[in-house]
Amino acid sequence: MASNTGQTLIALLTGAAIGAGLGILYAPDKGSKTRDKLSKEAKKAQKKLNKQIKETSHTLSEKAQQAKYSFEQKLNETLSSASYKADDILLAMEDKLEALRKQNAKLQIDSKVDKAKATAKKVTA
Repeated sequence: MASNTGQTLIALLTGAAIGAGLGILYAPDKGSKTRDKLSKEAKKAQKKLNKQIKETSHTLSEKAQQAKYSFEQKLNETLSSASYKADDILLAMEDKLEALRKQNAKLQIDSKVDKAKATAKKVTA
């Protein structure tokens, strides 16, 4: 869009310059009248240019705000998704840790039982 606007502005200014030059060359009026006409046309061209600049600035501002909003939305969605995945990972790790604790407790009990059996064999032998 900015490229189109730039080309439009260049075309407008080029057209105004060519028109002014031709107007001077082929003007049947006096120099003062021609200068007045040129002045009026220059003011019209300046008003059009200012209007186009304001419109372009407004459009770019709106597009920037839309892009910012879209970025923020996608960032929030990504963070939310990452948060849920992190919670899932933590829950899985907690489950695994609990299973390891139970396995460790069982191994400790088995070790105590084995020691008790060994001690009992020594006493009876």
